[in-house]
Amino acid sequence: MADYRTTLNLPDTAFPMRGDLPKREPGWVQQWQQSQLYKRIREKAAGRPKFVLHDGPPYANGDIHLGHAVNKILKDIIVRSKTLAGFDAPYVPGWDCHGLPIEHQIEKKHGKNLPASEVRKLCRAFAGEQVEIQKKGFIRLGVLADWDRPYRTMDFGNEAGEIRALAEMVKKGWVYRGLKPVNWCFDCGSALAEAEVEYQDKGSPAVDVGFPVSERERGRLAAAFGLAELPAGSVHAVIWTTTPWTIPANQALNMHPEHVYALVQTDAGCLVLAEALVEQSLKRFGREGRVLATATGDKLERIAFHHPLYERESPVFLADYVGLDAGTGIVHCAPAYGVDDFNSCMKNGLTVADVLNPVQSNGVYAESLPFFGGLHIWKANPVIVDKLAEVGALFSHEKIQHSYMHCWRHKTPLIYRATAQWFVGMDLKPEGGPSLRESALKAIEDTAFYPDWGKARLAAMIANRPDWCISRQRNWGVPIPFFIHRESGELHPRTVELMEAVAQRVDAEGIDAWFNLDAAELLGADAAQYEKISDTLDVWFDSGATHWHVLRGSHAGLARTDGGPVADLYLEGSDQHRGWFHSSLLTGCAIDGQAPYRALLTHGFTVDAQGRKMSKSLGNGIEPQEVGNKLGIEILRLWLASTDYSGELSISKEILDRVVETYRRLRNTVRFLLANIADFDAQADMLPADQWLTIDRYALALTRDLQARVTADYDQYEFHRVVQALQHFASEDLGAFYLDVLKDRLYTTAPGSHARRSAQSALWHITQTLVRLMAPVLAFTAEEIWTVLGDKAADSVMFTTWHVLPEQADEAALMARWSRIRALRAESARVLESLRSEGGIGSSLQAEVEVRAAGELHDDLAALGDDLRFVLITSAASLLKADSEAEQGVTARPSTHAKCARCWHYRADVGSHAEHPELCGRCDANLHGAGETRVHA
Repeated sequence: MADYRTTLNLPDTAFPMRGDLPKREPGWVQQWQQSQLYKRIREKAAGRPKFVLHDGPPYANGDIHLGHAVNKILKDIIVRSKTLAGFDAPYVPGWDCHGLPIEHQIEKKHGKNLPASEVRKLCRAFAGEQVEIQKKGFIRLGVLADWDRPYRTMDFGNEAGEIRALAEMVKKGWVYRGLKPVNWCFDCGSALAEAEVEYQDKGSPAVDVGFPVSERERGRLAAAFGLAELPAGSVHAVIWTTTPWTIPANQALNMHPEHVYALVQTDAGCLVLAEALVEQSLKRFGREGRVLATATGDKLERIAFHHPLYERESPVFLADYVGLDAGTGIVHCAPAYGVDDFNSCMKNGLTVADVLNPVQSNGVYAESLPFFGGLHIWKANPVIVDKLAEVGALFSHEKIQHSYMHCWRHKTPLIYRATAQWFVGMDLKPEGGPSLRESALKAIEDTAFYPDWGKARLAAMIANRPDWCISRQRNWGVPIPFFIHRESGELHPRTVELMEAVAQRVDAEGIDAWFNLDAAELLGADAAQYEKISDTLDVWFDSGATHWHVLRGSHAGLARTDGGPVADLYLEGSDQHRGWFHSSLLTGCAIDGQAPYRALLTHGFTVDAQGRKMSKSLGNGIEPQEVGNKLGIEILRLWLASTDYSGELSISKEILDRVVETYRRLRNTVRFLLANIADFDAQADMLPADQWLTIDRYALALTRDLQARVTADYDQYEFHRVVQALQHFASEDLGAFYLDVLKDRLYTTAPGSHARRSAQSALWHITQTLVRLMAPVLAFTAEEIWTVLGDKAADSVMFTTWHVLPEQADEAALMARWSRIRALRAESARVLESLRSEGGIGSSLQAEVEVRAAGELHDDLAALGDDLRFVLITSAASLLKADSEAEQGVTARPSTHAKCARCWHYRADVGSHAEHPELCGRCDANLHGAGETRVHA
C-alpha cells in the first residue's frame, strides 16, 4: 500500500504546543523593555481619543504580593483593551512614599532619637529602594507602563504640587484649625485618618456608674418627675460605659429629649434610668426596685448631677444620638474623647478652652490628674473601677468582648482624643455654594461604579463622615507650611502667597526646604510674631491630591482636558471606598467642584478555595513570584481574568491547575489555526468573503458575534465573561464544530484550491480576531502568536486595533440556518455514539446516516447536497423528507464499502481507479485531476 500521508496538507507551525512560560516570559519582558514597547505604543496612539486610567499609588514598602498583582494586572488588561479599542491609553504607575510605615521601619532599624533631618534622609533612601524592588515585580507581571518615568509622591515636584493643592483649598476656605476628637494612636503618636482604622474584638470592662444629684438640684429633679420632693436618701443618674478611663474627663450627661426616664426606688437609693431599660438594668445591678415616677428627657435638661470622683458638676444635655439598645439610656459625656460628646458640649455652651483633656499623646494621664496621674489609660481602667466602688458609685462591673477601633499598622487599640489639628470642613460653605459634603454626594451621582453597589457604599461614607483631619505629627511627610500668629492663632494674611513661595523652594530642594527655613526669610520683620508649624499632611492627602500634582503637575498633559473629570477611571480594592477613592473625591470637589474620575472600579481580595483570608499562620498564601516561577505569570493573568473580581477572588493550587488546562486548550486551538494558515499569504491568497463556502461564511458570522460580545465585555470591565466567551468559542464553535468539519477540506483538497483557500481565508480572519481579543489578558501568548503571524508592518499586536472583519449582508439568516444544522449534527453524534458503543463502528467515518427532516431543517440540509456528509463527518449521508417534526430523526449503519487510504472515507468508488486502486474518486481528482468541488462545507 502506498503512503499517501505525504500528499496531505498536514498542519505545520513554529508555534510550540507547550508554552514553557516560566522560562520564556522573562525574555519577552526584557525584549519589551529593550525595544521600548510602551513608548512606541504611545507614538502609534498619538492623536487618538484619550482614555486615562490613573494609578492609585501602592505604598513603597515590601515586595509585591498577590493583592498587588491583582490590582496591576487588572489595570494592564484595561489599558491594553482600550488601546486595542482605538484609544490613546497611557499608563503612568505611581508610588505613595511618605508616612508612618516607612518612618517606623527607620525607627526600628536606627532607633527613635535620630535628628528629624536624618530621619527624612533615611526615609527617602528607603522608599527609593522599595520602589525599585516593587517596580521589578510589576514589570515581571507583563504590565506595560511608563516605568522609566513613574510618579513618586516624594519627588520634589510632587511634594511642591501637593503644597499647591493644599493652597487651592486654603484659598477657597475649606481648611480650618480646631480642637476636635480625632482617631489617635499612641504607637503612632499621631492622629489617624478614617481609612487607617480597622475593627477587631477587644476585651473591655463594662461598668454602670452613678452620678449623684447635686444637693441644690433635688427640688428641680423632683419637680421634673412631678413630685413634691424626692424620697430621702441618695439619687443617682446611672450611666453605662466600656471606657472607665474616660470617667475622669466627664463633663456632662446626655439624655434623649423624647425618651421616657424613670425614677426608680431601690434599696440603694433612687436611680434615674430610661424606662425601657429599667428591668435589664436592675437585673445587671442585682437589685430590685419600683418606678416612682416618669418624665421625658426634655424635662430633665440642665439639671446638674455631681461627678462621682471630683468636685464638679455634670449637667444634663439633650442629644438625639442617645439610644435604647444597651446600657441605661443615659450617656456619660467626655467631650475630649468622643465626637458626639464633643458636639453635644459645644452645642450646649462649652468652649474649646473648657474641654478637659488629661490623656497625653502617649496614652498616659497628666501627672496633675488626681488619683490617676502618671498611669496609662489601659492600666488605669481597673484602678478607676476600684475608686468608683470605693466612693459607692459603682453599680455593676463585668468584662465584655466587643468590636473596637484599632490602628491598621500597629494592630493596637485607638481612642478618640481631642487635639488641635487642621481640618477640611465637610459642611462649611465658604463661597456661599454647596458644602463639600453636598458637592461630593452630587459627584458620586455623576460617577459610574463597577460594580454598582460601590455607589451606595461611598455615598454612605461621605454622608456620615466627620470633618477630615489632614494634619499629622510626624517627620516623614509633606509639611503644612503655615505660619500661625503667636497670640491670636490666626493664619498669616498672606498664607496662600507664602505657600507658593514655599512650594517653589520644595520644588528645588524637597520638603527639607520647609523644615530648614528661617521664618524671617519669608516674613521679614513679622517673623517674631508668627510660629512656623511642624505638622505634616495626612498621607491620604498625598495620594488623594494626585489628580492635581500628577495629572496636572509632574505629568501634565496626562489628564483629560475635554471638560469634566481629569481621569476616566480609578481602580483599586474595595477598601479604597474609605481610602483613595474617598480622599480623591474630597480634594477634587474642594479644588474643582467635581470628582477627579468619571468611573470607579472596585475589586475584591484574594482568599483560598475555602474562602479563608490568606495568612502565613494558615499556610495558604500564594505569591505571584511563586506562580510565575512554576506556571508562568500568564496563568495568573488568566486566573484573574476568569474570576469575577467584584467579590472575593478564590485561588489555590487546584484552581490554578484548572486554569492551566484552560490555557492549554486555548493555546492548542490557536496552534491549529496557525498550523493551517502557515502556507497562506493573505495578500496573494485571500478570497473575498462572498466567494467563501457557506460554512466559512458562517464561521465569519460567529467570529463577528464573538468580537462584538467580547469588546462590549471589555468596555464594561467584565473580564470573566471575556474568558468564558473565548473558551466557548474555542471549544464549541471551533473545536467541536467548525474545525472538526474543516479538517477534511484543509488536509485533502489541493493546496491552492478554492475550497482550501476559502477555509484559510476564514481561518486567517479568525486568528487575527482571536489574537487581539486575547491580547489584553494573555499578553505574552498574544505577542508570541503575533511573531508567528509575521506582520512586518507592526511587530507587536499592541500596535493594532480590533480586527476589521469582512462585511456580510445575510449573517442573521446564516446564524439561524446553521444553528438548526448544528442541532441536527448533535443528534447525529448521539446516534453514532450509540452505534459505536454497540461495536458497530469505530470512527464516525465508518458510518452512513439517513436523516429524516421536515420544514426549514429539511430545506437547510437539502441545500448542502453531498456536503452534508462532511458536516456530519460520515462517509455517506442521505436525506428524506418527513411529514412533520415529530417524524424527524437520524439512523446510522456501518458502511459496507472500502476505506480510502488517503481520506479514510468509506466510499463505493474506492478501487475503481486502476492507477490508484486505494483511493476514492475525489482523492484521485484532488491529486491527479481538476479537484473536487465544494460549495457549502
